[in-house]
Amino acid sequence: MSSTTPPGPDPQSSDSESLDPISELLREVGEPNGPVTSGTELPPPPTNDQRKPKKIRKPKPRWLKVTALVVAVLLVLPTVSFVNAMVTTQNLSFAERGAEWMRDNHLGGILNTVESWWLRNNKPKEGGEPDRAINVPVSGDVGPTTTVKVIAPHLPAPTNVQVPEGVTPVANEGVWQPVGPLVAGAQTMYTTQVRPDSVHTSILDGLVWIDPKLVNFEVFPGSEEPGGKWAKPSQVPMDRRLSLIAAFNGGFRMDDAKGGFYMDGVTQRPLRDGAASFVTYKNGSATVGQWGRDAVMTPEVTAVRQNLDLIIDNGGGPPNPGGVPGATAAPGALVPGLVDNVDGKWGATFGNKVYAWRSAVGVTANGALVYGYGDGLSSLSLANLMLRAGCVRAMQLDINTVWTTFNFYNATRYLDPTSVQGTKLLPESFKGANRYLSPDARDFVAIFARTL
Repeated sequence: MSSTTPPGPDPQSSDSESLDPISELLREVGEPNGPVTSGTELPPPPTNDQRKPKKIRKPKPRWLKVTALVVAVLLVLPTVSFVNAMVTTQNLSFAERGAEWMRDNHLGGILNTVESWWLRNNKPKEGGEPDRAINVPVSGDVGPTTTVKVIAPHLPAPTNVQVPEGVTPVANEGVWQPVGPLVAGAQTMYTTQVRPDSVHTSILDGLVWIDPKLVNFEVFPGSEEPGGKWAKPSQVPMDRRLSLIAAFNGGFRMDDAKGGFYMDGVTQRPLRDGAASFVTYKNGSATVGQWGRDAVMTPEVTAVRQNLDLIIDNGGGPPNPGGVPGATAAPGALVPGLVDNVDGKWGATFGNKVYAWRSAVGVTANGALVYGYGDGLSSLSLANLMLRAGCVRAMQLDINTVWTTFNFYNATRYLDPTSVQGTKLLPESFKGANRYLSPDARDFVAIFARTL
C-alpha cells in the first residue's frame, strides 16, 4: 500500500527555503525587482572582471599647469603688496593708503575716474552764507615779554583782500589779522579768510601772508614722497619745535607733478626748465617762480619743489628772494590757457575745472610769501584768489581735502618743546592740527621764526 504525502508545506523544503522575517525584509530591500519569491536564489556578487572599469584621467597639458601657476603668482604678488601697504606705519587712513597703493600700481586712472565722478556729483554748495565766524588763531606766546628798542627790518603789512563782486562781506572777511609771534618787535604773519567767488558764498577759504625777513622757510621730505633716503626726518624734530610757527603742504606726488625735487645737494627727481617752483635758500628766504627764468641752481639754493606750471605770472624779473626786489615788480596775470587746462599743465587728476579743495603758494611784488587754500576752488578761481591776495607769481600745490593743510604752532608751556601744539587755519580742513609733528607721508614746508 502506497503512502501519500499530506497536504501542506514540505518540512524539508521549509527548512531550506523559508527565511526569518529580518532576512526576508533584507532580501526585499536588496532586490531591485521586488521581493524574492520562493525558489529564487540571490544573484552572485559581480566579480572584478564584471565591474565597470574606472576612467583613467588624462594628465593635464604642461602649458595649462604653467598658466595656472603664473596666474596664481600674479594674484599673490599684488595681494602681498596691498597688505603690506595697508599695514605700513604712517599717519594715513586706511582709505588713503588704499588710494596711494592704487597710484603706485598703475591704477591711478581708475582712481581718478572715481574721484572725478564723486566730485562732480557732490559739488560744493552754491549760494548761502557761511555757517561759522572768521576766528583768528591766538599766537599763545608764553614766557616773559621783553621791550624791543629797535624793531627789525620788515615788510609793510598787506592791504586787505577784496571780496568777490556782488558779495556782502561778513565780519573780518578780507581783513588781514596779525597771527603768530613777533620777531624783534615785528609781525611775522597775517591771516584772513574770504569767499572763493560770487557763487560758492557759503565757503570761506584761508590766506596767510608771511614776511621772509622775519622767518626761515625749510622743505622737509615725507616718508613716501618724494621718495629716496634723507638725513632729515619726515616731521619737525623736537629740537626745532620751539621756533616752529607754521607749516603747509607740498605739491602733487612726484609721478604727477611734471617736475622735480632737489634738497640738500641731492636731486631726487630731475628739475624741469619752465616748471613752477618753490625755492628756498641758505639764508632762510624763499620765492616762487619759473625754473630757469626766475630761479636757477646756485650754491645758495637749499631746496626746489616743482609742481606743474605757474598759475599766475608776471613775465619774469622781480621780486627777488627775501623780500628785496631789485626793481619794481610787474603785476601778475592769469597764465594763458589756464581756463582750458592746455596739455594738462595744471593737473589731470580732477581736471582744472572741477571744484575741490586746492592749495597754492605765491609771492607778492615786495617778496612776501602768500599761502592760500580751501574748498570750492577750480584752478582758475584758485588763481583769482591768489591775485586778490596780491601775488604776482603763484603755483598750485596739492589738491583734495586729505592733502591740503596749513597749521600754526606754538608752545603751551614756556621753553617746553613737548608742549608745542597746532591750530588749523580752516577748522573744517581734514587733517589734524598736529600734522607734521609726527612722521608724514608727503613733503611739506616748515616756517621757523628767525633769531635776530
